[in-house]
Amino acid sequence: MSDKDRPSTWKPYRDGLCEGCNAGCCTMPVEVRASDLVRLGLIGEDELRASPKKVFNKLAKQGILKSYRAATGLFMLVQKSNDDCIFLGANRLCTVYDKRPDVCREFPKIGPRPGYCPVNRKS
Repeated sequence: MSDKDRPSTWKPYRDGLCEGCNAGCCTMPVEVRASDLVRLGLIGEDELRASPKKVFNKLAKQGILKSYRAATGLFMLVQKSNDDCIFLGANRLCTVYDKRPDVCREFPKIGPRPGYCPVNRKS
């Protein structure tokens, strides 16, 4: 089994690898851009042009964002107490799949170890 915190244990990604996985990638911290927040319906286009700090403060109060780094323009989503993404459902499927952030759409092409996955098979 792979350890999400140790990319050296990850498996090379191949088609079908996600089938039967227990959403290992959905337990890693997720950094998003303001455009992802718009796609998710969390802020409007007009707020996109506003102060990112105000956007952060608003969504942090709602329990959606954990941090904002001005140097990169990236926001960090809050994780559940078990490290799951806030958008991961009890069935281990993404509840916002059609609107998911770009980083999720592009994984594992991008990430800590491009081309590899922290696959976590169900027992």
